[in-house]
Amino acid sequence: MAHDQYQTVKEVAGRLLVCEATVRHWIKGGDLRAIEVGKGWRIADSDLNAFLHKHATCDRDDVLPHEERDDSALSDNSKSI
Repeated sequence: MAHDQYQTVKEVAGRLLVCEATVRHWIKGGDLRAIEVGKGWRIADSDLNAFLHKHATCDRDDVLPHEERDDSALSDNSKSI
């Protein structure tokens, strides 16, 4: 973690397309690790990655590439519209 880049709450919120209040809620709730610097928080890249991994619905390796998915249900529904 010594070589991590640090982001502000505003930067993390912009990156994840959420409100700054949401990021602060995650920090205060203990879900997202952050370091208090002066009057603001800084989030290390490794801590943000750990947070995202912890909240993922499944591992990336478990997701099939688009070509391998069975999209027949989608195409069947689109025909009835």
